[in-house]
Amino acid sequence: MSLIINTPFVSPARHWVEGKGGKLEIQPERRPASYEVFDARNNTKRTEVLGLVNTIRTRVDAWREAGWPGVTIVTRKLLEHWHDKEARQRPFYFCQLEAIETLIWWVEGAEAFKQGIGIPGDGGTWERLCNKMATGAGKTTVMAMIITWQVLNALTYPKRNKDFGSAVFIVAPGLTVKERLQVLLPTEGSYYDEFNLCPSEALRQKLNQAEVLIENWHTLMPLKEPERSIVRKGRESDEAFTRRVLGKLAAHKDIVVINDEAHHAYRKPPEVKISKKLAAEQGIDLDEATRWIEGLDRIHKTRRIQRCFDLSATPFAPTGKKSTDTALFDWIISDFGLNDAIEAGLVKTPRVVVRDDALPDARTLRSKLYHIYRDPSVSEDLNRAKAASHEALPKLVQDAYTLLGADWRETQRQWRDAGHHTPPVMLTVCNRTETAARVEHYFNKGDSHWPELHAPNKTLRVDSKVLEKAEIGEAATSDKDYENRLKGIIEVADLPETRKQQLLGMKKEELLREIVDNVGKRGAAGQELQNVISVAMLSEGWDAKNVTHIMGLRAFTSQLLCEQVVGRGLRRVSYDTDENGLFLPEYVNVFGVPLSISETGESGDAPPPPRPTTQIEVIPERANLEIKWPNVLRIETVVKPQLTMAWDEVPALVLDPSSTPISAELAPALGGATDMGKVTAIDLERLPDGFRLQRLVFQAARKGFAELRHSFSGTEEYLAAQLVRIVESFLNSKLLDIPSLFHSDPLRRRILIALNIDLVVQHVLRYVSENNTERLTPVFDEENPIGATGQMRTWYTTKPCFLAFKSHISHLVGDSSWEGHAANVFESRDDVVAYAKNDHLGFQIQYLWAGSRRRYVPDFLLRLSSGKMLALEIKGTDSAQNKAKRDALNEWVKSINGSGGFGQWAWDVAFKPSDVQDIIAEHANASRVGAIAQ
Repeated sequence: MSLIINTPFVSPARHWVEGKGGKLEIQPERRPASYEVFDARNNTKRTEVLGLVNTIRTRVDAWREAGWPGVTIVTRKLLEHWHDKEARQRPFYFCQLEAIETLIWWVEGAEAFKQGIGIPGDGGTWERLCNKMATGAGKTTVMAMIITWQVLNALTYPKRNKDFGSAVFIVAPGLTVKERLQVLLPTEGSYYDEFNLCPSEALRQKLNQAEVLIENWHTLMPLKEPERSIVRKGRESDEAFTRRVLGKLAAHKDIVVINDEAHHAYRKPPEVKISKKLAAEQGIDLDEATRWIEGLDRIHKTRRIQRCFDLSATPFAPTGKKSTDTALFDWIISDFGLNDAIEAGLVKTPRVVVRDDALPDARTLRSKLYHIYRDPSVSEDLNRAKAASHEALPKLVQDAYTLLGADWRETQRQWRDAGHHTPPVMLTVCNRTETAARVEHYFNKGDSHWPELHAPNKTLRVDSKVLEKAEIGEAATSDKDYENRLKGIIEVADLPETRKQQLLGMKKEELLREIVDNVGKRGAAGQELQNVISVAMLSEGWDAKNVTHIMGLRAFTSQLLCEQVVGRGLRRVSYDTDENGLFLPEYVNVFGVPLSISETGESGDAPPPPRPTTQIEVIPERANLEIKWPNVLRIETVVKPQLTMAWDEVPALVLDPSSTPISAELAPALGGATDMGKVTAIDLERLPDGFRLQRLVFQAARKGFAELRHSFSGTEEYLAAQLVRIVESFLNSKLLDIPSLFHSDPLRRRILIALNIDLVVQHVLRYVSENNTERLTPVFDEENPIGATGQMRTWYTTKPCFLAFKSHISHLVGDSSWEGHAANVFESRDDVVAYAKNDHLGFQIQYLWAGSRRRYVPDFLLRLSSGKMLALEIKGTDSAQNKAKRDALNEWVKSINGSGGFGQWAWDVAFKPSDVQDIIAEHANASRVGAIAQ
């Protein structure tokens, strides 16, 4: 059964609720206005009811039934015309009519229907009213209704300037939305004509007298003085500011303001605790919010804002109570949320992963594909600064792309067979620019399993800095490579030559915005795109209707973020109905965006009082005990021309089927619950042609080639041929172990190899490079090449601490009794000159494990009397992963000693407390090589 249970043209009569066992059940009444708050830290969910909105709904319903008492003659004509289902090709949606009716009720309605109701303000001196409307619910049409209602009444009743205004100032969050809103200018081709908003030609002509100004919020920024100006004019006056911003509107008073995407505009509470960085992670720009409101305040001082109408799908703002706490605007008077829109079929139904055939997340017991970034192997890897674009994506991410790509491939085939002129689009939302670059490299260099997704000229990475500049009409820094990639997209597009030349002549900022704004639009710059990769959210107003698949590769800690990201893919392609008048369902498949962040939790006991903290700081007087180290981004291996493998020394590589999903099931999701009766499957076993052995051999060889090509001193052809031979021998050998009878089937075996191809390549190259190492070359962090204990920032801990005396750092934080024992040894031995616990220092080694790049933090750094630097690890037990860490540390030490300039380094591991004394004694002997280079 479809989740679409209501027609959008009348008041919703039913809604879904989460029943027993998480199943969806129909409740035969309208959904109360509310929203869910998720606390990922405490793993709880609570529902906040919008009591004011629910009360207003009943009042507006009664007022409507009574015939809208209190309204002017003009308003009555408009309402009757807007409710006339024969007056236009398609009737207005109920949510559009309810939004405009609620505004009219508050401004004009008879007092008997408003008794006892007060709408809170935002703390300012001018009134704000907010309509909360989901993506796809028709906000722009409601804005046209507001303008029609306000302007026609203002011109008819000029003395009612407190209720109506003919000068309208519309503020948009960027150029993309600003251009979309040009349909609100009362000219030919406007929404007023398209939706027949005026009941007579006379009123339509009268509407042409409206003064409508549409601007970016950036115009509300204070004017900057020229840096080289000789004359200092001082701060721009409020009057000068108003004249500059409003232009022709400055001749009017009692301005009507409409804020589109109004969640960008709120008055920052004085007690707000959220930082700019944390706000940005939650999709909030504190500077934008503050400047937007400050600018409107200045206009109110000089011209008066008669009333401000806010429209947004997600009107959240920080509350100031907690750093992560957000709440809806207090001045919301109508609400038609995402769940309402899904039930009415106004948007696509999102489908999320409900299960797969790999091990689930240990904490939530959900599929790891549900919230991919939550898996430590992903978040650790993707959150690294300065990760190179060619570095392999974490295995779980590659598995997800293989599954989602298989489904995208099938959708592409169906669309092509159905005669669609544009392809379906896969949208990826990343956590940072480095991740976006890695994802782009993954697709453009052919690392993706599916060749159809290896299409550089159909793949767009949205450079957020360039787009940000484009949104305000400024130029970004020069980047010829990125500019050429944008032009490549245009050159292969099926466009008239004159249009191509026009686009190719644009600046890269204009060209990027032209492509982004027209994804999926036939005859436009973005018509051929099938893969869009972005950092954070794409700007509001991006309404590509052909988004069918979404991949989330970032943290999601709020309903706001999930709705904003998924909202980018919710626009419908068609509006066909079934025999019951309900819209036919359309779907968007979602990996990694958790539409329900956590399971419902019960309130427990009150938390215990905070434990006392210890301040950990650098002691400046101990500068002679400072320890320094080189900051290395990666180690590059240079190999001899002849690649050989000592097959007797290569251990078996075990591929664990439980860690690799080869199928996934998705179900429609709404309000944290899923419809398990409507499950669809993505199963790679149904695609045998995609997993031929020869293809896998060449894919692995190509990846190995990419790793070694820059350091191999022979010809590239010779290298490629050797790699094909080695990989083929390995895949056909008994060194590849899959401990599962079920997965010994040849097809399942090949699928597992394909999804673990990076692991296979890393395993093979580890032994190729060990047998053919010529030298190890460290690549240093150019911005911070040398790390030091003196750079550590002061921090606090509640853990047990030991006072340190031979250390530049005040205390050693004891994570185990072993570490306390080690500190006592360091303090008592004369051959230990200085030491530091590697905690908050930033010294780390990169290593590869299970297809992901991880960070390894050795426990201690010591400077010995012999002059040697020792990286010491304390381990109670050993494991294959710890062995991989030691291999990486050994490579690091060899490369640093080989490059010179950083003294002599060594490393060692203590597996029991008594080892510490022996290790130090041996390394303090300058003649001992020990673990310097194994």
